[in-house]
Amino acid sequence: MCSERMRGNRFTPLHNPIPCRTMKLLDKKGRMNMELTYTPQGDYLLPNLTLSEAETTIGKYGMMRKTFLKTERKGMYAHLMLSEQLNQHLADIDRTAREQIDRTIQELLRLNPAPDKASAPLVWTGHMNNLKQQAEELILTELIYH
Repeated sequence: MCSERMRGNRFTPLHNPIPCRTMKLLDKKGRMNMELTYTPQGDYLLPNLTLSEAETTIGKYGMMRKTFLKTERKGMYAHLMLSEQLNQHLADIDRTAREQIDRTIQELLRLNPAPDKASAPLVWTGHMNNLKQQAEELILTELIYH
Protein backbone atom coordinates (compact mmCIF):
# COMPACT_ATOMS: atom_id res chain seq x y z
CA MET A 1 0.00 0.00 0.00
CA CYS A 2 1.07 3.63 -0.39
CA SER A 3 1.23 4.35 3.34
CA GLU A 4 3.41 1.35 4.08
CA ARG A 5 6.80 0.13 2.96
CA MET A 6 8.39 -3.26 3.19
CA ARG A 7 11.17 -3.93 5.66
CA GLY A 8 12.32 -7.52 5.63
CA ASN A 9 9.17 -9.60 5.68
CA ARG A 10 7.04 -7.07 7.57
CA PHE A 11 5.19 -3.94 6.56
CA THR A 12 5.97 -0.89 8.66
CA PRO A 13 4.11 2.39 8.33
CA LEU A 14 5.92 5.50 7.15
CA HIS A 15 6.33 8.39 9.56
CA ASN A 16 3.82 10.49 7.61
CA PRO A 17 1.40 8.04 6.04
CA ILE A 18 -0.04 9.10 2.67
CA PRO A 19 -3.47 7.57 1.98
CA CYS A 20 -3.52 5.64 -1.28
CA ARG A 21 -6.70 6.83 -2.91
CA THR A 22 -5.54 7.26 -6.51
CA MET A 23 -3.37 5.09 -8.69
CA LYS A 24 -2.15 6.16 -12.11
CA LEU A 25 -1.42 3.44 -14.61
CA LEU A 26 1.20 4.20 -17.23
CA ASP A 27 1.73 2.53 -20.59
CA LYS A 28 5.14 1.42 -21.92
CA LYS A 29 6.04 4.93 -23.11
CA GLY A 30 5.29 6.49 -19.74
CA ARG A 31 2.00 8.13 -20.74
CA MET A 32 -0.91 8.01 -18.33
CA ASN A 33 -3.30 5.32 -19.53
CA MET A 34 -5.86 5.12 -16.73
CA GLU A 35 -6.44 6.51 -13.27
CA LEU A 36 -8.19 4.46 -10.60
CA THR A 37 -9.54 5.71 -7.30
CA TYR A 38 -9.91 3.58 -4.21
CA THR A 39 -12.01 3.68 -1.06
CA PRO A 40 -10.70 2.27 2.23
CA GLN A 41 -12.87 -0.54 3.62
CA GLY A 42 -11.34 -1.74 6.86
CA ASP A 43 -7.81 -2.98 6.09
CA TYR A 44 -8.40 -3.03 2.32
CA LEU A 45 -8.56 -0.49 -0.47
CA LEU A 46 -11.36 -1.34 -2.90
CA PRO A 47 -11.45 0.22 -6.39
CA ASN A 48 -14.34 2.54 -7.22
CA LEU A 49 -15.73 0.75 -10.26
CA THR A 50 -19.10 1.35 -11.89
CA LEU A 51 -20.92 -0.17 -14.81
CA SER A 52 -21.75 2.37 -17.46
CA GLU A 53 -24.70 0.43 -18.86
CA ALA A 54 -27.70 -1.08 -17.13
CA GLU A 55 -27.94 -4.81 -16.58
CA THR A 56 -29.96 -6.36 -19.41
CA THR A 57 -31.31 -9.88 -19.70
CA ILE A 58 -30.12 -11.74 -22.76
CA GLY A 59 -32.15 -14.73 -23.93
CA LYS A 60 -31.47 -17.75 -26.08
CA TYR A 61 -31.04 -15.92 -29.39
CA GLY A 62 -28.81 -13.22 -27.87
CA MET A 63 -26.55 -15.90 -26.41
CA MET A 64 -26.43 -17.70 -29.77
CA ARG A 65 -25.42 -14.40 -31.42
CA LYS A 66 -22.73 -13.84 -28.78
CA THR A 67 -21.26 -17.29 -29.41
CA PHE A 68 -21.30 -16.67 -33.17
CA LEU A 69 -19.57 -13.29 -32.78
CA LYS A 70 -16.92 -14.76 -30.46
CA THR A 71 -16.02 -17.57 -32.82
CA GLU A 72 -16.65 -16.19 -36.31
CA ARG A 73 -16.63 -12.38 -36.09
CA LYS A 74 -13.91 -11.67 -33.53
CA GLY A 75 -13.28 -8.11 -34.71
CA MET A 76 -16.93 -7.12 -34.46
CA TYR A 77 -17.18 -8.81 -31.05
CA ALA A 78 -14.13 -6.89 -29.78
CA HIS A 79 -15.45 -3.60 -31.17
CA LEU A 80 -18.86 -4.06 -29.54
CA MET A 81 -17.27 -5.13 -26.28
CA LEU A 82 -14.81 -2.22 -26.12
CA SER A 83 -17.42 0.36 -27.10
CA GLU A 84 -19.73 -1.06 -24.38
CA GLN A 85 -22.46 -1.81 -26.93
CA LEU A 86 -22.33 -5.61 -26.80
CA ASN A 87 -25.11 -6.16 -24.25
CA GLN A 88 -27.42 -3.71 -26.02
CA HIS A 89 -26.69 -5.38 -29.38
CA LEU A 90 -27.41 -8.83 -27.96
CA ALA A 91 -30.63 -7.66 -26.28
CA ASP A 92 -31.78 -6.07 -29.56
CA ILE A 93 -31.00 -9.25 -31.52
CA ASP A 94 -32.84 -11.37 -28.95
CA ARG A 95 -35.93 -9.13 -28.96
CA THR A 96 -36.00 -8.89 -32.76
CA ALA A 97 -35.57 -12.66 -33.17
CA ARG A 98 -38.44 -13.40 -30.77
CA GLU A 99 -40.72 -10.92 -32.52
CA GLN A 100 -39.90 -12.30 -35.97
CA ILE A 101 -40.38 -15.89 -34.81
CA ASP A 102 -43.80 -15.03 -33.37
CA ARG A 103 -44.85 -13.30 -36.61
CA THR A 104 -43.55 -16.18 -38.73
CA ILE A 105 -45.37 -18.78 -36.61
CA GLN A 106 -48.61 -16.81 -36.94
CA GLU A 107 -48.17 -16.64 -40.72
CA LEU A 108 -47.38 -20.37 -40.93
CA LEU A 109 -50.43 -21.12 -38.77
CA ARG A 110 -52.57 -19.12 -41.17
CA LEU A 111 -51.23 -21.14 -44.11
CA ASN A 112 -51.22 -24.52 -42.27
CA PRO A 113 -53.89 -24.55 -39.53
CA ALA A 114 -53.18 -26.67 -36.48
CA PRO A 115 -55.35 -29.69 -35.63
CA ASP A 116 -57.76 -29.50 -32.70
CA LYS A 117 -55.79 -29.36 -29.45
CA ALA A 118 -58.54 -30.98 -27.35
CA SER A 119 -59.03 -34.06 -29.53
CA ALA A 120 -55.39 -34.68 -30.56
CA PRO A 121 -53.00 -32.94 -28.14
CA LEU A 122 -49.87 -34.79 -29.28
CA VAL A 123 -50.55 -34.09 -32.94
CA TRP A 124 -51.16 -30.42 -32.09
CA THR A 125 -47.88 -30.29 -30.10
CA GLY A 126 -45.95 -31.90 -32.95
CA HIS A 127 -47.47 -29.47 -35.47
CA MET A 128 -46.65 -26.41 -33.32
CA ASN A 129 -43.08 -27.65 -32.68
CA ASN A 130 -42.64 -28.13 -36.43
CA LEU A 131 -43.83 -24.57 -37.12
CA LYS A 132 -41.51 -23.18 -34.45
CA GLN A 133 -38.57 -25.12 -35.89
CA GLN A 134 -39.28 -23.73 -39.37
CA ALA A 135 -39.52 -20.17 -38.02
CA GLU A 136 -36.28 -20.54 -36.03
CA GLU A 137 -34.45 -21.91 -39.05
CA LEU A 138 -35.34 -18.80 -41.04
CA ILE A 139 -34.37 -16.43 -38.24
CA LEU A 140 -31.06 -18.15 -37.46
CA THR A 141 -29.77 -17.79 -41.01
CA GLU A 142 -31.04 -14.22 -41.49
CA LEU A 143 -30.45 -12.64 -38.09
CA ILE A 144 -28.21 -14.65 -35.78
CA TYR A 145 -25.57 -16.07 -38.15
CA HIS A 146 -25.24 -13.02 -40.37
